[in-house]
Amino acid sequence: MDLIPFTLRSRERLVLKPSDDYGGAGIVLGWESNRPIIGVPTQTLEEIPGELPRCWVMSQQYVRVLVQAGAVPWIIPLLGGDSPTLRAIYQRLDGIFLPGGVDLHPSTYQEEPTALCGRTDPDRDEIELALTRWAIEDGKPLLAVCRGVQVINVAAGGTVHQDVAAEVPGSIKHDYFPSQGDYRRDLLVHEVRIPPDTRLGRLLETPSLRVNSMHHQGIKRVAESLRPNAFAPDGLIEGLESSNGHFLLGVQWHPESLVERDPAMRKLFAAFVEAATYWMR
Repeated sequence: MDLIPFTLRSRERLVLKPSDDYGGAGIVLGWESNRPIIGVPTQTLEEIPGELPRCWVMSQQYVRVLVQAGAVPWIIPLLGGDSPTLRAIYQRLDGIFLPGGVDLHPSTYQEEPTALCGRTDPDRDEIELALTRWAIEDGKPLLAVCRGVQVINVAAGGTVHQDVAAEVPGSIKHDYFPSQGDYRRDLLVHEVRIPPDTRLGRLLETPSLRVNSMHHQGIKRVAESLRPNAFAPDGLIEGLESSNGHFLLGVQWHPESLVERDPAMRKLFAAFVEAATYWMR
Protein backbone atom coordinates (compact mmCIF):
# COMPACT_ATOMS: atom_id res chain seq x y z
CA MET A 1 0.00 0.00 0.00
CA ASP A 2 1.44 3.34 -1.04
CA LEU A 3 1.20 6.09 1.54
CA ILE A 4 0.94 9.78 0.78
CA PRO A 5 4.50 11.04 1.30
CA PHE A 6 5.42 13.48 4.01
CA THR A 7 7.79 16.36 3.38
CA LEU A 8 11.00 16.20 5.40
CA ARG A 9 14.43 17.71 4.93
CA SER A 10 16.89 14.84 5.14
CA ARG A 11 20.65 14.69 5.00
CA GLU A 12 23.30 12.16 5.94
CA ARG A 13 27.06 12.41 6.11
CA LEU A 14 29.90 10.02 6.70
CA VAL A 15 31.64 10.72 10.01
CA LEU A 16 34.38 9.31 12.23
CA LYS A 17 33.13 8.13 15.60
CA PRO A 18 35.03 7.04 18.73
CA SER A 19 35.08 3.31 19.37
CA ASP A 20 35.66 1.26 22.51
CA ASP A 21 37.76 -1.14 20.47
CA TYR A 22 41.51 -1.26 20.99
CA GLY A 23 41.37 0.07 24.53
CA GLY A 24 39.21 3.04 23.62
CA ALA A 25 41.66 4.37 21.04
CA GLY A 26 39.83 3.14 17.94
CA ILE A 27 37.55 4.92 15.50
CA VAL A 28 34.83 3.69 13.18
CA LEU A 29 33.19 5.08 10.07
CA GLY A 30 29.46 5.67 10.38
CA TRP A 31 26.54 7.51 8.89
CA GLU A 32 25.13 10.44 10.81
CA SER A 33 21.51 11.30 10.04
CA ASN A 34 19.10 14.01 11.10
CA ARG A 35 16.23 11.51 11.11
CA PRO A 36 15.02 10.86 14.68
CA ILE A 37 14.89 7.35 16.12
CA ILE A 38 11.40 6.45 17.34
CA GLY A 39 10.85 3.50 19.65
CA VAL A 40 7.84 1.28 18.93
CA PRO A 41 7.02 -1.34 21.61
CA THR A 42 5.80 -4.75 20.50
CA GLN A 43 3.12 -7.17 21.70
CA THR A 44 3.37 -10.81 22.75
CA LEU A 45 2.22 -13.48 20.33
CA GLU A 46 1.86 -16.69 22.28
CA GLU A 47 3.36 -19.92 21.01
CA ILE A 48 1.54 -21.76 18.24
CA PRO A 49 2.51 -25.38 19.02
CA GLY A 50 4.28 -27.05 16.14
CA GLU A 51 4.37 -23.84 14.11
CA LEU A 52 5.79 -20.84 15.94
CA PRO A 53 7.56 -20.16 19.25
CA ARG A 54 6.49 -17.25 21.49
CA CYS A 55 7.14 -14.03 19.54
CA TRP A 56 7.03 -10.27 19.77
CA VAL A 57 4.99 -8.66 17.00
CA MET A 58 3.67 -5.28 15.86
CA SER A 59 1.66 -3.98 12.92
CA GLN A 60 3.66 -2.90 9.87
CA GLN A 61 1.27 0.01 9.35
CA TYR A 62 2.62 1.95 12.33
CA VAL A 63 6.19 1.46 11.14
CA ARG A 64 5.46 2.48 7.55
CA VAL A 65 3.62 5.65 8.58
CA LEU A 66 6.49 6.65 10.87
CA VAL A 67 9.00 6.06 8.09
CA GLN A 68 6.92 8.14 5.68
CA ALA A 69 6.87 10.91 8.29
CA GLY A 70 10.68 10.89 8.33
CA ALA A 71 11.47 8.77 11.38
CA VAL A 72 13.71 5.76 11.85
CA PRO A 73 11.60 3.20 13.78
CA TRP A 74 13.23 1.04 16.44
CA ILE A 75 11.14 -2.02 17.32
CA ILE A 76 11.38 -2.61 21.08
CA PRO A 77 11.37 -6.15 22.52
CA LEU A 78 9.41 -6.89 25.69
CA LEU A 79 12.34 -7.76 27.93
CA GLY A 80 10.37 -7.94 31.15
CA GLY A 81 12.50 -7.69 34.27
CA ASP A 82 15.53 -6.39 32.36
CA SER A 83 15.44 -2.70 33.19
CA PRO A 84 19.13 -2.05 32.31
CA THR A 85 18.65 -3.26 28.72
CA LEU A 86 15.38 -1.36 28.35
CA ARG A 87 17.02 1.79 29.71
CA ALA A 88 19.89 1.40 27.24
CA ILE A 89 17.36 1.23 24.40
CA TYR A 90 15.42 4.21 25.77
CA GLN A 91 18.53 6.39 25.96
CA ARG A 92 19.10 5.91 22.23
CA LEU A 93 15.59 7.06 21.30
CA ASP A 94 14.49 10.53 20.27
CA GLY A 95 10.81 9.78 20.75
CA ILE A 96 8.38 7.02 21.70
CA PHE A 97 5.32 5.86 19.81
CA LEU A 98 2.75 3.85 21.77
CA PRO A 99 0.56 1.74 19.45
CA GLY A 100 -2.83 0.13 19.90
CA GLY A 101 -3.29 -3.40 21.16
CA VAL A 102 -4.72 -5.55 23.94
CA ASP A 103 -6.20 -4.29 27.21
CA LEU A 104 -4.10 -2.90 30.02
CA HIS A 105 -4.24 -5.19 33.03
CA PRO A 106 -6.32 -3.45 35.73
CA SER A 107 -3.64 -4.13 38.34
CA THR A 108 -1.64 -1.34 36.67
CA TYR A 109 -4.22 1.13 38.00
CA GLN A 110 -5.00 -0.69 41.26
CA GLU A 111 -8.21 -2.44 40.21
CA GLU A 112 -9.30 -6.05 39.99
CA PRO A 113 -10.22 -7.28 36.50
CA THR A 114 -13.92 -7.61 35.74
CA ALA A 115 -15.46 -10.26 33.50
CA LEU A 116 -15.46 -7.75 30.63
CA CYS A 117 -11.73 -6.99 30.71
CA GLY A 118 -10.20 -8.57 27.61
CA ARG A 119 -6.88 -10.20 26.83
CA THR A 120 -3.86 -8.56 28.46
CA ASP A 121 -0.09 -8.63 28.01
CA PRO A 122 1.75 -8.07 31.33
CA ASP A 123 5.18 -7.85 29.67
CA ARG A 124 3.94 -5.14 27.34
CA ASP A 125 2.34 -3.26 30.25
CA GLU A 126 5.65 -3.30 32.13
CA ILE A 127 7.74 -2.08 29.19
CA GLU A 128 5.33 0.62 27.97
CA LEU A 129 4.67 2.03 31.42
CA ALA A 130 8.41 2.24 32.14
CA LEU A 131 9.15 3.94 28.80
CA THR A 132 6.28 6.37 29.27
CA ARG A 133 7.30 7.35 32.80
CA TRP A 134 10.88 7.94 31.68
CA ALA A 135 9.68 10.04 28.75
CA ILE A 136 7.42 12.11 31.01
CA GLU A 137 10.28 12.67 33.45
CA ASP A 138 12.72 13.67 30.69
CA GLY A 139 10.30 15.56 28.43
CA LYS A 140 11.06 13.22 25.52
CA PRO A 141 8.43 13.44 22.71
CA LEU A 142 5.68 10.85 22.86
CA LEU A 143 2.77 10.06 20.55
CA ALA A 144 0.15 7.44 21.43
CA VAL A 145 -2.90 5.91 19.76
CA CYS A 146 -5.81 3.84 21.10
CA ARG A 147 -4.38 1.65 23.92
CA GLY A 148 -1.41 4.01 23.96
CA VAL A 149 -3.39 6.98 25.27
CA GLN A 150 -4.62 4.76 28.11
CA VAL A 151 -1.01 3.78 28.87
CA ILE A 152 -0.07 7.45 29.13
CA ASN A 153 -2.92 8.11 31.54
CA VAL A 154 -2.11 5.12 33.76
CA ALA A 155 1.63 5.90 33.72
CA ALA A 156 0.82 9.40 34.97
CA GLY A 157 -1.55 8.17 37.70
CA GLY A 158 -4.94 7.97 35.97
CA THR A 159 -7.40 5.10 35.50
CA VAL A 160 -9.27 3.29 32.72
CA HIS A 161 -12.82 2.07 32.14
CA GLN A 162 -12.48 -1.70 31.78
CA ASP A 163 -15.49 -1.69 29.44
CA VAL A 164 -17.06 1.56 28.26
CA ALA A 165 -20.44 0.05 27.33
CA ALA A 166 -20.85 -1.41 30.82
CA GLU A 167 -19.45 1.49 32.83
CA VAL A 168 -20.52 4.67 30.99
CA PRO A 169 -24.31 5.20 30.96
CA GLY A 170 -25.57 6.40 27.58
CA SER A 171 -22.32 5.63 25.82
CA ILE A 172 -22.28 5.24 22.04
CA LYS A 173 -20.72 2.27 20.28
CA HIS A 174 -16.93 2.53 20.29
CA ASP A 175 -15.91 -1.06 19.57
CA TYR A 176 -15.97 -1.26 15.77
CA PHE A 177 -13.49 -4.12 15.66
CA PRO A 178 -12.92 -5.49 12.12
CA SER A 179 -12.89 -9.00 13.61
CA GLN A 180 -16.43 -8.56 14.95
CA GLY A 181 -18.28 -7.25 11.91
CA ASP A 182 -17.97 -5.73 8.46
CA TYR A 183 -15.93 -2.80 9.72
CA ARG A 184 -12.91 -1.41 7.87
CA ARG A 185 -10.07 0.07 9.89
CA ASP A 186 -10.60 3.41 8.14
CA LEU A 187 -14.36 3.49 8.75
CA LEU A 188 -15.33 6.88 10.19
CA VAL A 189 -17.97 6.23 12.84
CA HIS A 190 -18.31 9.26 15.11
CA GLU A 191 -17.16 12.83 15.59
CA VAL A 192 -14.74 14.09 18.20
CA ARG A 193 -14.81 17.62 19.57
CA ILE A 194 -11.40 19.26 19.93
CA PRO A 195 -11.05 22.35 22.15
CA PRO A 196 -9.15 25.05 20.21
CA ASP A 197 -6.96 25.99 23.19
CA THR A 198 -5.26 22.59 23.24
CA ARG A 199 -2.07 21.52 21.45
CA LEU A 200 -4.17 19.09 19.41
CA GLY A 201 -6.61 21.84 18.48
CA ARG A 202 -3.84 24.19 17.38
CA LEU A 203 -2.16 21.42 15.43
CA LEU A 204 -5.22 20.14 13.56
CA GLU A 205 -6.88 23.57 13.21
CA THR A 206 -10.40 22.18 13.38
CA PRO A 207 -13.00 22.14 16.17
CA SER A 208 -14.15 18.63 15.24
CA LEU A 209 -13.49 15.69 12.94
CA ARG A 210 -14.82 12.24 12.25
CA VAL A 211 -12.68 9.32 13.38
CA ASN A 212 -12.51 5.55 13.37
CA SER A 213 -13.02 3.68 16.64
CA MET A 214 -11.69 0.28 17.69
CA HIS A 215 -11.71 0.21 21.49
CA HIS A 216 -13.93 -1.04 24.30
CA GLN A 217 -11.91 0.52 27.13
CA GLY A 218 -11.46 4.24 27.70
CA ILE A 219 -10.12 7.03 29.86
CA LYS A 220 -11.79 7.14 33.28
CA ARG A 221 -10.02 9.41 35.79
CA VAL A 222 -7.51 11.73 34.10
CA ALA A 223 -4.08 12.02 35.69
CA GLU A 224 -3.44 15.44 37.25
CA SER A 225 -0.52 16.26 34.93
CA LEU A 226 -2.61 15.65 31.80
CA ARG A 227 -5.50 17.45 30.14
CA PRO A 228 -8.20 16.13 27.80
CA ASN A 229 -7.98 17.37 24.22
CA ALA A 230 -10.78 15.49 22.46
CA PHE A 231 -14.27 14.28 23.37
CA ALA A 232 -16.72 11.82 21.81
CA PRO A 233 -20.43 12.76 21.50
CA ASP A 234 -21.18 10.76 24.67
CA GLY A 235 -18.59 12.74 26.64
CA LEU A 236 -15.95 10.01 26.68
CA ILE A 237 -12.43 11.46 26.61
CA GLU A 238 -10.85 10.70 23.23
CA GLY A 239 -7.45 12.31 23.69
CA LEU A 240 -4.92 13.54 26.25
CA GLU A 241 -1.91 15.81 26.24
CA SER A 242 0.60 17.21 28.67
CA SER A 243 -0.36 20.38 30.53
CA ASN A 244 3.23 21.65 30.79
CA GLY A 245 4.27 22.06 27.15
CA HIS A 246 5.94 18.65 26.80
CA PHE A 247 5.15 17.11 23.38
CA LEU A 248 2.98 14.33 24.72
CA LEU A 249 -0.09 13.60 22.60
CA GLY A 250 -2.48 10.67 22.74
CA VAL A 251 -5.66 9.98 20.79
CA GLN A 252 -8.14 7.16 21.24
CA TRP A 253 -8.68 6.57 17.52
CA HIS A 254 -6.28 5.07 14.94
CA PRO A 255 -4.80 7.92 12.84
CA GLU A 256 -2.30 5.58 11.16
CA SER A 257 -5.26 4.04 9.28
CA LEU A 258 -6.46 7.46 8.09
CA VAL A 259 -3.31 9.18 6.78
CA GLU A 260 -4.19 8.45 3.15
CA ARG A 261 -7.57 10.14 3.35
CA ASP A 262 -7.13 12.87 5.96
CA PRO A 263 -4.33 15.49 5.94
CA ALA A 264 -5.05 16.22 9.61
CA MET A 265 -3.89 12.73 10.56
CA ARG A 266 -0.64 13.26 8.68
CA LYS A 267 -0.12 16.42 10.72
CA LEU A 268 -0.08 14.34 13.90
CA PHE A 269 2.83 12.21 12.74
CA ALA A 270 4.67 15.11 11.10
CA ALA A 271 4.49 17.19 14.29
CA PHE A 272 5.68 14.25 16.38
CA VAL A 273 8.68 13.62 14.12
CA GLU A 274 9.47 17.35 14.12
CA ALA A 275 9.47 17.36 17.94
CA ALA A 276 11.69 14.27 18.02
CA THR A 277 14.07 15.87 15.52
CA TYR A 278 14.33 18.93 17.78
CA TRP A 279 14.97 16.64 20.77
CA MET A 280 17.72 14.86 18.85
CA ARG A 281 19.60 18.12 18.33
